Amino acid sequence: MRTTDDRTFAKVAEPLRDDEIHAWWLPWRREHGRAPLRAVLAGYLGVPAGALALVDGEHGRPALAAPHAALAFNWSHSGEHAVVAVARGIVPGIDLERLRPRPRALEIARRYFRLDEAAALAALPGPQRDEAFLALWTAKEAVLKALGRGLAFGLDRLQLTVPPAPARLLWLDGEDAAAWQLHRYVPDPAYVATLAWRGPPRRVVFRALAADG
Repeated sequence: MRTTDDRTFAKVAEPLRDDEIHAWWLPWRREHGRAPLRAVLAGYLGVPAGALALVDGEHGRPALAAPHAALAFNWSHSGEHAVVAVARGIVPGIDLERLRPRPRALEIARRYFRLDEAAALAALPGPQRDEAFLALWTAKEAVLKALGRGLAFGLDRLQLTVPPAPARLLWLDGEDAAAWQLHRYVPDPAYVATLAWRGPPRRVVFRALAADG
């Protein structure tokens, strides 16, 4: 695997500081399965990808089994790309969505989101609303994934700012929302993603991997 500036992946993967989160943008196809994820994690750990054991939590979140469990990660894929977040000392959650028209965005928001969130989305123009809906959706998913929970937890049990406001967690049932960090970013003009974690601010390093060949 190589980065987009043609450096070998291992040379970039090694220096993961304890106060950093690395977020990788990479090509992905369904037939790849978890192979790209394993390759990224193996680059950090300096072991063959086949030596890694992944275990799924109660709600489907994958994690590394011992002896590599100290390296925390999360990943998401949509369309032909994926994002992988890697950290130590905190559990990151990340979610990615490809931008496309969402004719049922308001219907979904009114049914599953908080009332204030749905109202803020309704006040936006159509094209802006589609992107804001996906930004809000990825933020909710990222928080739930960082919690180790799935959608069954309830999207109305957390409230977030709605774009164009900066991403921020306003309320989370059973949690201190102020303890959470959110980073909304656009890895490609056709996609939107959000990174979330519980803990103090960290330096987030965004990098990209090139397609093979």
